[in-house]
Amino acid sequence: MNALHLPNAEFRSLAARVTDIAADLLAGLDDLRAFPAVRGEQVARAFGAPLPEEGLRARALDALGEVLALSRAPTPRFYGYVLGSGEPVAALADLLASILNQNVTAWRSAPAAVTIERQIVRGIAGALGCEGFSGSLCGGGSMANLMGLAMAREAQLPANESGAQPGVVYASSEVHMSIPKAMALLGLGRENLRLIGTDEGYRLDPQALRTAIAADRCAGRKPLAVVASSGTVNTGAIDPLPDIAAVCREQQLWLHVDGAYGALAALAIPEQFTGLSAADSLSLDPHKWLYQPLDCGMLLFRSAPAARTAFSFTGDYAKSLAPDPLEAFAFFDESLELSRRFRALKLWLSLRYHGLAAFRSAIRTDLRHAQNLAGLIRGTQTLELLAPVELSAVCFRYRQGEPGAAGDQLNAAILKRVIERGRVYLSNATLRGRFALRACFVNHRTTDQDVSEIVPEVLQAARDVLSGCS
Repeated sequence: MNALHLPNAEFRSLAARVTDIAADLLAGLDDLRAFPAVRGEQVARAFGAPLPEEGLRARALDALGEVLALSRAPTPRFYGYVLGSGEPVAALADLLASILNQNVTAWRSAPAAVTIERQIVRGIAGALGCEGFSGSLCGGGSMANLMGLAMAREAQLPANESGAQPGVVYASSEVHMSIPKAMALLGLGRENLRLIGTDEGYRLDPQALRTAIAADRCAGRKPLAVVASSGTVNTGAIDPLPDIAAVCREQQLWLHVDGAYGALAALAIPEQFTGLSAADSLSLDPHKWLYQPLDCGMLLFRSAPAARTAFSFTGDYAKSLAPDPLEAFAFFDESLELSRRFRALKLWLSLRYHGLAAFRSAIRTDLRHAQNLAGLIRGTQTLELLAPVELSAVCFRYRQGEPGAAGDQLNAAILKRVIERGRVYLSNATLRGRFALRACFVNHRTTDQDVSEIVPEVLQAARDVLSGCS
């Protein structure tokens, strides 16, 4: 018998034990710190033992308690970054997906998985008002943005055969860091990314965009694409999509919308996302605002032929001989990835279990939490908002003390103290050169009571810092 064989009874016992550990974690989240009180050296020591030559069998699971203790728990008071909360039904589906172990690369290798993913993509696209769009799931927004810009490059300045040609891409100064990375990886170069100024709401200025395009054309450069943000990572600003789409039509440029953070909020507030369907490509992150466990990104695109032009290059061993178009379908013809896990199962099961209405409601609750926090900040003399609250990101700071660098240092120290105290977790942003505390609500576990604790925690942290007690 193979040394890796696991008897069914033993698998049932191990699975039940892991499920119990997970259930106990979820049951105790309210009492856990938002970030563990640990240091790097401590964690390194805990997991520094060499790999065993002889297996520990069931005793291998004994260390899972320490893994949880030294991890950042998915508490309702984690407001850092743009990180979804990990819906448990989806997590159960992830277990089954790993057991089933499908390579979702082509219909013939995973007929149910490929069919479910294609249906999920169509369903999400339709729910966002992007009827007829195709696409696929991927690791996250960075991969989706890379593939969207690869499609733009191949549609405008074909590079797959002879190499990259010079071309200019435009985005706001608030663009996500994945876009400069994509420019580098695609051979376009970060120097050819034009960062356009924003208005008072941190939204890309369409007139400044027109001016920049005209200047590049006059200089003999080739405009290629515009990246519009549908929810910037710092403040949640939504660029004026209809105006930007009009510029792209006039200038015959590809429009990629980075909607990794915000675009799924169109399920709840579609009126704020007019123009989303004008995109040529659109990145989404269901592991953010559909609360899915990592990883679960998505790229939608208007033209499947454009995707195949960018990504299709198939060896004879992988070519399908099936005459039926459903059975001949291959994701590797429309995606950068070849080996692909069954990401769609968790999203499919989670949506089936709860229904779209429940997700719309959860998103609206997150939006309300952000407005409630903004109201609490406005009602506090010592705190100030630094940006409009358009979606669920709230940027603010402690405003007493010296301005400039001294004020930034004070706010950085306050943030450090907030995290040390452990009750809530905030992240940071820099807005027009000013250091900001930042809370982002994409957590289905957060309650009104949790929100009400943020301002008192920040004020207490400020008192600790100013009194030298941190």
